[in-house]
Amino acid sequence: VQLQASGGGLVQAGGSRRLSCAASGRTFSNYVMSWFRQAPGKEREFVAAISWGGGSTFYADSVKGRFTISRDNAKNTVYLQMNSLKPEDTAVYYCAAYKGRASATPTTSGMDSWGKGTLVTVSS
Repeated sequence: VQLQASGGGLVQAGGSRRLSCAASGRTFSNYVMSWFRQAPGKEREFVAAISWGGGSTFYADSVKGRFTISRDNAKNTVYLQMNSLKPEDTAVYYCAAYKGRASATPTTSGMDSWGKGTLVTVSS
């Protein structure tokens, strides 16, 4: 599956932003979808994941209660709604897909496909 993330940009602290990730291919619904992010000078880290049907979601502690992951299998798209943004949320955000069980601990090495990142900058 090929992925293309979009929706990044500049937002003020406390604001909101929604990222989208469009997938190509007919088997989108077979994949667990995840979002990762990478801040300057830091390693890529897990943000959120959603199961095939969307019934299970998982979040990093740092975004729990502020971010919401969702998916629309009819549109082959996964979303990341980000609310109450903080300057420390500034990063390049990547969507990723893998076949398996959704969990709160997916690793970068476990992903089957990656989209190009989209930059989110949160100003204070």
